[in-house]
Amino acid sequence: MTISNTSASSGSPGSGDQRVFSTANHASLWFSLGVGLLVIQIGAYLVPGMGTRDAVFAIMAGSALGAAVLAWVAHTACRTGLSSAGLIQRVYGPSFGRLPIFLNVVQLIGWTSFELVVMRDSTAAIVEKMLGISVSPWVTTSLWGGLLALLMLAPMLTLVRQFVSRIGLPLVIASLAWLTWQFGRQLGEAGFATFWNRTGDGTMGLLAGMDLVMAMPISWLPLIADYARHGKQASGAFWGTWGGYAIANMWCYGLGVLIANTTAPGTDLVAALLLAQGGLIALGLIMIDELDNAYGDLYSASMSTRALQPPQSRRQWSLKRIAIALAAVSTLIAIVLPMHQLEPFMLMLSAIFIPLYGTVLGTLWGTRKAPSGQTQWPAFAIWVTGIVVFNLIARLAPEWGATIPTLLLTIALARLRA
Repeated sequence: MTISNTSASSGSPGSGDQRVFSTANHASLWFSLGVGLLVIQIGAYLVPGMGTRDAVFAIMAGSALGAAVLAWVAHTACRTGLSSAGLIQRVYGPSFGRLPIFLNVVQLIGWTSFELVVMRDSTAAIVEKMLGISVSPWVTTSLWGGLLALLMLAPMLTLVRQFVSRIGLPLVIASLAWLTWQFGRQLGEAGFATFWNRTGDGTMGLLAGMDLVMAMPISWLPLIADYARHGKQASGAFWGTWGGYAIANMWCYGLGVLIANTTAPGTDLVAALLLAQGGLIALGLIMIDELDNAYGDLYSASMSTRALQPPQSRRQWSLKRIAIALAAVSTLIAIVLPMHQLEPFMLMLSAIFIPLYGTVLGTLWGTRKAPSGQTQWPAFAIWVTGIVVFNLIARLAPEWGATIPTLLLTIALARLRA
């Protein structure tokens, strides 16, 4: 299978010869996609507001719960054989389903732009440290964007099974282990008790911190089906996704906590990593892994974009051309727009996609029932209700956390409707 040929872009179940992902493949893919400088940065962001102990608990609980929701969608996609667009259209109807699919494309382009900004800034820091010169952000962003466009020509199944599982995963694990050892050693010199007893300023409660931790796995909900549908077994898709992503999320958030406790307040994350012994190599490996994340975003964005086309025009737009065009758009956005205010963007995505997929999970719980071909207004009403509830909780009672209540509510309402 190449990126220009897939049955699921239309929402139809994938064929048997595309069911090639083992449990290990799912785990490798989602460990790789769970690793990122953005995740480490948010882990460091938690400590000043919550303190160390609450931050660690929020990371452990939020990662486990968020990855479980992600794995549940993976199980549903593998069981039904549907792409992300296919799941949405099955629950909301082919016509109305276009709206959430379009929103998914927008958020995936946004995430790709974030990844390009991270790679651009990291490249600039590495070049300055090695050569002592400054590089234009236009140049570095364009280089990474061009490399991403070339990568979009690669067959997705081969990339995951051959590169990510066999080459990329060991290198990423080695880089994380090295950085953990280096910052852990610094922490040991300062004293564990000082680290563990550090208190926050009270600006973030425990449940609000869990919301922020869960926002990262939740951000992958609208695209995981595009990969999980290639699994050999639904159980393998569930456990591979849950294990791979939960471990990566905990590790990267935890590394951020270590960095926050071993560096001066306000220290730039990339600068802190470069100062660590061997940090240049480790940062380079993690930065390359960011390219996998950008690839994952754009592959799914291409699938969803193609699903938006009228059926009669699908042969005119190949996934390959769509992917290259979206890579160009993401690169341009990364060049011209400020992309460093991450928290509001992540919480906005949670407000949209948590109720969207709560409705999907509740509706497709144990069923393969086909849509009626018409707009499913009850599903739409549940989705809108979930968005309203999420925002009300986030505004009026942020200490409760909005993610879990909204998810449970929308699943329950969808089950009652079913």
